[in-house]
Amino acid sequence: MQHTAKRQALAATPTNVTQEEVEQAVRIILQWIGENPDREGLSETPARVARAYKSYFSGYDQNPEEYLRKTFEETAGYDEMVLLRNIPFQSHCEHHLAPIVGHAWVGYVPQARVVGISKLARVVEAFANRLQIQERLTAEIANVIERVLQPQGVAVVLKASHHCISARGVKKHGVDLTTSRMLGCFRTDPMSRQEFLAMVNSDLRD
Repeated sequence: MQHTAKRQALAATPTNVTQEEVEQAVRIILQWIGENPDREGLSETPARVARAYKSYFSGYDQNPEEYLRKTFEETAGYDEMVLLRNIPFQSHCEHHLAPIVGHAWVGYVPQARVVGISKLARVVEAFANRLQIQERLTAEIANVIERVLQPQGVAVVLKASHHCISARGVKKHGVDLTTSRMLGCFRTDPMSRQEFLAMVNSDLRD
């Protein structure tokens, strides 16, 4: 918990780095790998990379909790699992800045209120658009849903391929990583957990 709070505080720290400085850093990298940043094909690359990084890491400008604030209580007493399946996401590994590409399954059992389903996808996107490791990404998604919605339980599964293992190092293609986080009834009730995982596994078999 202490590490999470420290990370959030650091992420919220305003930066004084200008776009011009970012572009210069990209030019230096291009020179370092043996390229000429002034040639026609690369002359606009530093600016493009700066804009791309703003998009890749837009999650630092988003507060996932805000997406979950607006809820609906007219549910006719609905208290069964809500599951959003196969949510595509892209993130970047904090160790190599390499892409992480995968899908998320996010489920919860409401206590007395539900949230718009698009908001669950936005929570995944907000956390994914930061430097990540998949284990932490999984926990952050589940934890914020539990904290804000206070449901009976939360379950999150992520399955993703990591370019840091497929494009460098051991260069193993076709390898993916699956992580899960079970809270509340999904942790304590085997039937709830089995129901959730059965739906996830049915998607993975398709």
